[in-house]
Amino acid sequence: MIRIITGTAKGKKLISPEGDSTRPTSDRIKGAMFSSIQFDIEGRRVLDLFAGTGQLGLEALSRGAESCTFVEIDRDVMEIIKKNARATGFFEVCRYAVSDWRNFIRKAAGRDVYDLVFIDPPYAMECCTDAARRLADAKIIIPGAILVLESGEENIDLEGLPDFEAVKSTNYGKKTALHVLIYRG
Repeated sequence: MIRIITGTAKGKKLISPEGDSTRPTSDRIKGAMFSSIQFDIEGRRVLDLFAGTGQLGLEALSRGAESCTFVEIDRDVMEIIKKNARATGFFEVCRYAVSDWRNFIRKAAGRDVYDLVFIDPPYAMECCTDAARRLADAKIIIPGAILVLESGEENIDLEGLPDFEAVKSTNYGKKTALHVLIYRG
């Protein structure tokens, strides 16, 4: 059962695609993620780069974020995100991009700007570091932007991200790591 933890949509249940095409973030990890940034959500423009169910972007909206762009490569999964956005009352403050994450970043360069980004790809992709670097290079994140990375066994190369400062890095069991970074620009 996926739900919004707190805020204006607290307790709203979210639909998840059947099968294993997505891996929703557990309430435990989502709670830890949002407790790390709880005072830095209000008014933020959110990018949920590997949206899945949309739960991370919708949780941020429930906690006061201004808007959210969901990026999801699977058209059927995007329809579920739209249903979840309607169910939580946030449909109108969202944008929906059916796209590969690299193509989205390339096309958004010089056009879109975000200051809170969730990077939670399928663990086998191991692309969190690459995604953070590409976001910075495309200048679609601003100085002070918060990036929340959830990864599996991927080693997040902070040395390869010199414009970022790690404010939290925690492992949850053997399979999940959570990193909160600030983009210094």
